Amino acid sequence: MQECPEALNTLKYFKEKANEYHVVSAGSLLGTILAQPKSYPVGMVNLLDIFPLTFDEFLEATDPALYTYYDSIQKEQTIEEIFHSRLSEACNYYFIIGGMPECVSSWIKYKDPARISQIQRELIEIYENDFSKHNGKINSGRILLVFRSIVAQLAKPNEKFMYGAVREGGRARDFEEAIEWLVSAGMLNRVYNVSKMEHPLSAFDKLDQFKLFVFDTGLLKHMAGIDNSAILLKSSYPFKGALTENYILQQLQGQFEIAPRYYSDKNSEIDFVLQNGTDIIPVEVKAGEDKSAPSFKRYVAENHPAAALRFSKRGYRKDGDITNLPLYLVCKTRDLL
Repeated sequence: MQECPEALNTLKYFKEKANEYHVVSAGSLLGTILAQPKSYPVGMVNLLDIFPLTFDEFLEATDPALYTYYDSIQKEQTIEEIFHSRLSEACNYYFIIGGMPECVSSWIKYKDPARISQIQRELIEIYENDFSKHNGKINSGRILLVFRSIVAQLAKPNEKFMYGAVREGGRARDFEEAIEWLVSAGMLNRVYNVSKMEHPLSAFDKLDQFKLFVFDTGLLKHMAGIDNSAILLKSSYPFKGALTENYILQQLQGQFEIAPRYYSDKNSEIDFVLQNGTDIIPVEVKAGEDKSAPSFKRYVAENHPAAALRFSKRGYRKDGDITNLPLYLVCKTRDLL
């Protein structure tokens, strides 16, 4: 659609003079195009953002019977070990395949990880080619540099985005437009650090401190060069924590009216901070079954939040004031609060 502004403008005439027709149009990276349109039919068009499949949608597509059980899970329900094991295995496959429709479709048809890798490689190449095609005044080389730096950014101990990690001596003024472009395009998800874990969260954003995550976990896995066997064999690897956080964020997107934040200062760090109504919910992310999280536990003990969530590979259970949710239940977070 973005290749033809006249077609976009024509939508208002369908609304005004041919309202009996339902017209659907699509375009990639539209967030960047519509930011500065020559002419846009305000009030005449409903915008719908399309995201990769979340884990529950992936499960519904690949294993309808198991999805039926998954969909029935209620708050504080005991999940039998056989279902916990099967859902955990499905979640591992989601880490490999991700939610891009062509990848999921290929998996359903062929069950071949090599085909998935080929599709992911092609998708990344297509997106990178799109950067130069749609970037307007912004230097496409800088967009590419930022995008290709994400794996190294997330591999750092604190994961905070550093301009100097994109290019030696890099400053905000060099790359902030490129970042804004990638976020507007939906390629990257930005999570701000907050100075206070209080309602309303967005009032406490530190606009110069943020993390950037990739919009699809399967694509990030491919970009990082993680071998599928490392995920399936549940072995430890340095990027495991970052990949898991990327997955958690992808599943949380859209569940809450306010986008997730994180909290970090000299003494502590909370992986994600959620706002549910006026309640502030701290979130700890564990790639395995480890329960050590001193900052998280200290915050819970001192502030007694309405809910405190730990996402890990452990089962669904309460540990004192902390609720442990298995990684496969992230999509149901809001329903289970």
